[in-house]
Amino acid sequence: MGLRENVLRLANTTNLSNKDIARKLGCSRRSVRRYAGKWSNRIQSKESKAESIAKILIMDIETSPILTYTWSLWPKYIHHDHIIKDWGMLSWAAKWLFSDTIMSQVVNPWEAKNHSEVTIIKEIWNLLDKADIVIAHNGAKFDVKKLNAKFLSYGFPPPMPYRVIDTKVVASRLFAFSSNSLDFLTKQLIGEGKTETGGFQLWVQCMEGKQNALNKMVEYNRNDVVILEELYVLLRPWINSHPNIGLYIDTTETTCTNCGNQRLSWGGYYYTPAGRYRAFRCNSCGAVGRSRFSSLSKEDRKKLVVSVAR
Repeated sequence: MGLRENVLRLANTTNLSNKDIARKLGCSRRSVRRYAGKWSNRIQSKESKAESIAKILIMDIETSPILTYTWSLWPKYIHHDHIIKDWGMLSWAAKWLFSDTIMSQVVNPWEAKNHSEVTIIKEIWNLLDKADIVIAHNGAKFDVKKLNAKFLSYGFPPPMPYRVIDTKVVASRLFAFSSNSLDFLTKQLIGEGKTETGGFQLWVQCMEGKQNALNKMVEYNRNDVVILEELYVLLRPWINSHPNIGLYIDTTETTCTNCGNQRLSWGGYYYTPAGRYRAFRCNSCGAVGRSRFSSLSKEDRKKLVVSVAR
């Protein structure tokens, strides 16, 4: 059996990532992708096909820095009166989970020089207004709050409610990687990192209004969204208290809380101080979960006692 046949066999019969298949067969990840396609596309084909499913938006933004006067290279505090120009939006990029379409916008040269973003705010607001779940790396502290500040400044109302999954928070809470940066994590886990920018000089050129730099910035932004999607799919089965995708699916079947797939393997139990619940593993994404109702009888629950809380 040749390499192509072995790649397709593993891709079609397992949930192994391209990296794992390449390691198992002793070939390059590029060869696996050439024969079997992107891993995220294979995962998508195994997701639930129910009519109504959560709208999951993968999102990233790029901003210009604050221009300010400072008395030192190591200031402990800079007063707001010393700001020459406040930060601004340079670009945003987003895609719906497993969609082939990447959406993006970048400011024009005049807006870049003046730290203005009036032409690119409305569309990203529209996307967030439609989203049920937003995936962003360092998004809870940075992307979402930065966007909210701009929405308020331009007179937009709050988008409709959505949940934020911050992949940086997930990585730092559950794992001990040497770095939790998007570049490091994706290089470690999928073999592809962020696009090289040449460093801070790209941001300087954007603020000078150079169109080539702005074009490069939005391409850098778009690639971040692509690798972020791959990272999220890898992290998803590990995410405890993931928004329950079953709530967004119109079906009578039991579905995985993390991905919405209906192929669940039940076995074992999940225990709380006062309950025992049937546990499952999703045969698509690998997440584990439990039933809503205790498997203990009413009589067994009455006999239980619990320790004193601290």
